Amino acid sequence: MLNAPQGAMLNAPQGAMLNAPQGAMLTAPHLALLTAAARDARPLALLAAAEVVARQAMGHGLCTAMRFDAATMTVRRIFSTDAAAYPVGGAKPKRDTAWGRHVLEERQVFVGEGAAAITAFFDDHTLILGLGLRSIVNVPILHGGACLGTVNFLFSAENIQPEWRALAELLGFVVTPDWLTG
Repeated sequence: MLNAPQGAMLNAPQGAMLNAPQGAMLTAPHLALLTAAARDARPLALLAAAEVVARQAMGHGLCTAMRFDAATMTVRRIFSTDAAAYPVGGAKPKRDTAWGRHVLEERQVFVGEGAAAITAFFDDHTLILGLGLRSIVNVPILHGGACLGTVNFLFSAENIQPEWRALAELLGFVVTPDWLTG
């Protein structure tokens, strides 16, 4: 197990994550939006719809998505809700990093809570914290046993609610087709 600062959760807690309380549950309108996106031929339609669902259900401050190049251990941004701070096309090397091993190689969700966790795991921590973001859920996009990339939800709250993590993981499964078609 990676030695992480307090507030950085690298293994899934057991418990009531499947029973999301009000505010983090999928509603009929959310399902209709995701269904329409699944029928849409435009690139990243599912991801855009999932971001809307996530924002309504979780209230995140930033959502980005990255495509993973395993040969170079680099992630490249394919989606961002803040193009000024995090433009599409931006790349980050992740070789020999604890985060890269955990999320990209071991294919595990990363939850970072508080400024110490953000600072410990992200080179761009100054920008993240400067945007008022204090916690993060990074969900690996998985298909056929391989990690294709990540979808990332950042929050102003210091702590990630279990239902936010559960919904983020579920949306990671929902958006996987967008990585397969692009």
